[in-house]
Amino acid sequence: MKLHTLVETFHAVRATRSRKRKTGLLAELLASVERSHAVLACHWLSGELPQGKIGVGFAMLRDLELPEPPDESQLGTSAVDAVFSNIDGISGTGSKARRVAALTALFAEATTAERQFLGMLLVGELRQGALDGVMVEAVAEATELDPALVRRAYMLTGSLPEVARAALLGGEAAVAAFKVEVFRPLMPMLAQTAASPEEVLGDGKVLFDHKLDGVRVQAHKDGHRVRLFSRHLRELTGSAPEVVELVRSLPAERLILDGEALALGPDGPMPFQTTMRRFGRKLDVAKMRAELPLTPVFFDVLLHDDRELLDVPLTERLDVLDALLPEAHRMPRLHTADLAEADAFYEDAIDGGHEGIMAKDPTSTYAAGARGRAWRKIKATHTLDLVVLGAEWGSGRRQGWLSNLHLGARDADGEVGDPGDFVMLGKTFKGLTDALLAWQTEALLARETHRNEWQVFARPELVVEIAFNDVQRSPQYPGGVALRFARVKRYREDKRAEDADTLATVRALLPEGL
Repeated sequence: MKLHTLVETFHAVRATRSRKRKTGLLAELLASVERSHAVLACHWLSGELPQGKIGVGFAMLRDLELPEPPDESQLGTSAVDAVFSNIDGISGTGSKARRVAALTALFAEATTAERQFLGMLLVGELRQGALDGVMVEAVAEATELDPALVRRAYMLTGSLPEVARAALLGGEAAVAAFKVEVFRPLMPMLAQTAASPEEVLGDGKVLFDHKLDGVRVQAHKDGHRVRLFSRHLRELTGSAPEVVELVRSLPAERLILDGEALALGPDGPMPFQTTMRRFGRKLDVAKMRAELPLTPVFFDVLLHDDRELLDVPLTERLDVLDALLPEAHRMPRLHTADLAEADAFYEDAIDGGHEGIMAKDPTSTYAAGARGRAWRKIKATHTLDLVVLGAEWGSGRRQGWLSNLHLGARDADGEVGDPGDFVMLGKTFKGLTDALLAWQTEALLARETHRNEWQVFARPELVVEIAFNDVQRSPQYPGGVALRFARVKRYREDKRAEDADTLATVRALLPEGL
């Protein structure tokens, strides 16, 4: 497949807001080329390289000395992929110079549009609105497979390219072969937001449990072996030996559990940022464990010995969980249809220093990777997880620090621009300590894309939790809404930009009549 064919599809997908049209364009491309080329296209259009990170960043690309681009090129995707594999294998003395030479030779043959595409791909900035859900549908359409089958395989693996490879090269049998497997992390089930217990109570009972301010942990056990994974499927095992020890001690041969790990102080849960210290990159784990022990608390079980539980109702899964875990390591919960009981449970969670409560449909199955209404989160105050788009230099006591943050919500449906881009909602400098100002200045400068005299713009990677009073309409910002009395609560180092709240979520918080 010629690179320009893929680039043209990329721009066509980026130019339309129609989900159906995006799916059709991607499916048409995947169906029209050799299956091995289609697998590579799925990798690239999902914004990732088969090789992973290959040691190429903004600075290296910016400093390339290139001739004028040709009007046309004959670059093929397989040839480009081979160059990336070559660069990935370069190491040792002079490796940077050899990487630069390989990139220079590649980019010299590429047109302007191809250079832009390859540059965005290499630094992880390729966003064209082909979100995972769209790509899943496109793979299903291109292979004429049941979308539900492809979607489930993706949820079980957390890897769209892996599922695409199975669908494109192996067909229905290969896709259906994906099962729940110990040590293959599943995408976690997510929740929508609700304002209060009253909003979620209907004619029947609701299952409420506490919403802790900890780190999401998926624990896998097979015999003596235990591994832990984060909400983004990254390995956490080495950072939390006390969680490993608890799971290893449980009376089951094989398990997959879903829960939280948090640091508890004498007065209750420690701040999230404190808990996150246990998951730093360079740690003296034994020393950190002594200073900041973790308490694991689990709220779901997805596999018990040879029994898969994803499609089992929540109440049955909890029966299994109760038989496995001592009460101290089970999430406190209440099963009720009574509003007074639910309100009291909520107040108990808040008084205990927790974020709020979760409300769950007792009959719900575990929809890995989905953010549906079967699970709802009810927090004590309005908060949103937003992306930092840039910041303004401070003055006075904040001189020399990046202070006033530009906040953006994810435009998931393309209401304002390209689906998946970020829409600015406003600014805030409130809630920032000196330590946080210093940290965010360094973090934003490391992600700088451009600047002017008074502000720095950054790659949309940092997620910050913002507390606010309410949402109001505002013509000042492109999304048409703004946050009143916004203040920084914390940075969410456990979340990526694609996990940020959406513009639709923000607009749904507008008071009725506005």
